[in-house]
Amino acid sequence: MEQLSFFDGGQSLKLPPELMDYRPNFFTRDESTGLMQKLKATIAWKQETIQMYGKLLNTPRLTAWYGDNSKTYAFSGNKYHPFPWTAELLFIKQRVEQAAGLAFNSVLLNDYRNGNDSVAWHADDEPELGINPVIASVSFGQVRRFDVRHKQNHKLKYSVELENGSLLIMKGDLQHNWEHQVPKSVKTMKERINLTFRMIS
Repeated sequence: MEQLSFFDGGQSLKLPPELMDYRPNFFTRDESTGLMQKLKATIAWKQETIQMYGKLLNTPRLTAWYGDNSKTYAFSGNKYHPFPWTAELLFIKQRVEQAAGLAFNSVLLNDYRNGNDSVAWHADDEPELGINPVIASVSFGQVRRFDVRHKQNHKLKYSVELENGSLLIMKGDLQHNWEHQVPKSVKTMKERINLTFRMIS
């Protein structure tokens, strides 16, 4: 397992725990396999479009939004009206809430079908998430690299390999002062499903 660490001028530093908490094997291998199969089969996946460079482009992944009925969420020029919670999502949500010590009312799901699917540099800093939001990220399937860099100093960055069944809790001022991405990979990659649980005001 690759440890969560900073890389600044070649020097590796331990990530401050007030920003992120990474827990590999949060779900067992059997749990992860079963949950990924259920999510692949039952979630209402959709390929969204985004406005970029004056053109409408397909997002390089499939997405879905689930949560409490009243919690609409807008980002990247799109507005999401959530589907109702499924039994599998509620099971995952309960486990994540116990670990994070707080409740979530919505989840964004991303299906990275292969190494060509990705998400560009961004921060989850929309007003409806509040100040210093806590976002809990669960990964099933293919291990993918997760990069974080400081908004003002791109030399200050780190990477972590998000493993099957892992939980990553993002907190503190991470979303305001840092941005993150899941880059494309030239290596052959299998499918990965990621869930990010949020509290929408």
